[in-house]
Amino acid sequence: MNAEVCVADINQQAGEQVCEQIIAQGGNAFFIACDITDTTSIKALTHELQSRWPQIDLLINNAGVASADKIAAEPISQWRWVMEINLFGIVNMCQQFVPIFQQQGFGSIVNVASQAGLTPIPFMASYNASKAAVVSLSETLRLELADDNINVSVLCPGFFKTNLGTSLRTQLPTMEKLLGKLFDKSPIDATQVANIAYQGEANKQFLLLTHQQGKRLYQLKRLLPLRWYFTIVLKQTLRLRQLLKEEQA
Repeated sequence: MNAEVCVADINQQAGEQVCEQIIAQGGNAFFIACDITDTTSIKALTHELQSRWPQIDLLINNAGVASADKIAAEPISQWRWVMEINLFGIVNMCQQFVPIFQQQGFGSIVNVASQAGLTPIPFMASYNASKAAVVSLSETLRLELADDNINVSVLCPGFFKTNLGTSLRTQLPTMEKLLGKLFDKSPIDATQVANIAYQGEANKQFLLLTHQQGKRLYQLKRLLPLRWYFTIVLKQTLRLRQLLKEEQA
C-alpha cells in the first residue's frame, strides 16, 4: 500500500520519532503538531492536509490517557481530564474531518477505544467510562454516516506495551504495579494490534478485538445472564480487591 501518513500529536518529539520509524521501514510520513482538545489546532491540521493531499482516506483517533482510582477518591478534575482527551478529543476530530469525508464522498474512521470499554475492571471508572463512550459514539457514527459512504470501526485492544502507562494518573500503587505488569506481559505487541486494525478496517468490520482472553470475556458478557457474568468477573478480580483493601488499611 502506497500510503502517506500524517502523525498529529501534541508531543512533537514523540511524533517525529514515529515518523522516523515509518520512514526507516520504507514508508512515507510527516509530523504536524496538533492538540485534539483545541478545535483551532485541529482546523489548522485539516487545512494543512487539504493543501498537501488531494484527498484524505483514513482518520485514526488514537490519542488517549489512563487513570485508576477508587470512585470516592478520584477527583472530578481527573474525570474531566480523561474525558477531555479520550472522548471529547475524538468528538473534536470527527466534527472537523467528517465534513471533509462527506464532501469527498468517501472516507474511513478508526476510533481507538479499549477492551475496558466493553468489559471493565474495578478501580478504573473514569478510564472505563471514557472508552465505553467511545464505543457508543463509534456505533452511532457508523449508523449516522453509512449513507455518506463513510466507514467507522472501533478498535478495542486489551493491555499491550505502549506509552499509555506514562500518562497514568492514580493514587493507588497496587493498580500502578498491576497495569505495568499487564502492559509488559501482553501476549501480543503493537505491530500485531496494528495488523488487526488494518485488516479489520480493510474489511469494514465494526468491532475490532485483539486479545483472545478479552474476546472470550466479551462473549460471556453477551451470552450469559448478567448475574453469571458478574460472578465470573468478581472471582477474577477478588485478589485485586483484597490487595487494595490491605493497601487502604
